[in-house]
Amino acid sequence: MRDVVVVGAGMTRFAKYKDRGLKDLTSEAVTAALDSAGIDKNVPQVAIVGNAAAGLSTGQECIRAQVVLREMGIDKIPMVNTENACASSSTAFQLAWLYVASGMYDVALAVGVEKMYSAERGANMGLFGAGVDVEQLREIMEQLKPPSEKKAGVESGAGKSRSLFMDIYASGARAHMEKYGTTKEQFAKISVKSHVNGSLNPHAQYQDRYTLEEVLASPMISEPLTRLMCSPIGDGAAAAILMSEEKAKQFTTKPVWVRGSALVSGSDHRAEDGSTSSRAAARAFEMAGMTPRDINVMEVHDATAPAELLLYEDLGLCAEGEGGRLVDEGVTEIGGRLPVNTSGGLLAKGHPVGATGVAQIYEIWLQLRGEAGARQVADPKVGMTENGGGMVRGEAAATTVHILAS
Repeated sequence: MRDVVVVGAGMTRFAKYKDRGLKDLTSEAVTAALDSAGIDKNVPQVAIVGNAAAGLSTGQECIRAQVVLREMGIDKIPMVNTENACASSSTAFQLAWLYVASGMYDVALAVGVEKMYSAERGANMGLFGAGVDVEQLREIMEQLKPPSEKKAGVESGAGKSRSLFMDIYASGARAHMEKYGTTKEQFAKISVKSHVNGSLNPHAQYQDRYTLEEVLASPMISEPLTRLMCSPIGDGAAAAILMSEEKAKQFTTKPVWVRGSALVSGSDHRAEDGSTSSRAAARAFEMAGMTPRDINVMEVHDATAPAELLLYEDLGLCAEGEGGRLVDEGVTEIGGRLPVNTSGGLLAKGHPVGATGVAQIYEIWLQLRGEAGARQVADPKVGMTENGGGMVRGEAAATTVHILAS
């Protein structure tokens, strides 16, 4: 396998765009990536586009890549569509890496794009119900119903007033609190951190800062998750240009290398075998010849604040049950030993599902090139992304981990 370099990357601001569609968002992100790489649209030899929900939100199925790229004059080349829930574009990035690493192509374009926002709130939230085994949907909703709804004997609000996945994350948070004594305040501190980081990111959907008290006092979504502990609905796109080592020498003196890339699926396994995140990380670390101690900056799938804390443990940043300690010690803040979600993460940067994975790559690419502005980490050499998608039988259906190095 050949060494692969990320030569360029770009993204839109994540936001609720009433009057912008998939084509417009894609064009902005891809143009930014091409410009940053110093190439024109005729250079990529293959394109992979990740999208999760366009079929449900816009009606566009089957040929999303061919539709959104043709509009901006990218045609003729092979195009692949990847749909893997929230991991759709991180899966696209892995395929782009594989095309180049295998020697089939020298230049690949990876894109993630999503149009999720609708004025109809129920339509927004209903999109997420397709990311589980739909034959078991009602049973899942009942099992995950928060205590207040169980006590009141009311129908679950999942899929109507909130995403089903908020109930999934809330259930995991309650279990962690009961087992390890983790507190709401520790979860809220993660949200405070993310919104500070998001305020420094011009591409973030949320750019306001909040106090611990404001996070805890925001409306309850699914116990213990308040609104400010949950990622928002939004639209956006992100893109990356990958090249072989030899080709990249023509275009950059600041290469960012892909050192590890892993994609795993959920399985029926023993608890001691670990989560999809831990298994994907183990594969990526083995490929890179590294351990968690080598990572200097990290973007993880914090669809909720508790999800980030649990990932600290899954990814080997600390022992099981000690995620709260890392929060209290400020380890994962920009000035800490291992900054996590410097972009603001999904909580503040936003979570247009199919765009999230490549947007994480964009943030790490900026950090490793020293181009992250006010949120820049001090001299990072190695960065990592973790992106999970969907849920089957209690765990992520698909998870990717990528390790990049300068």
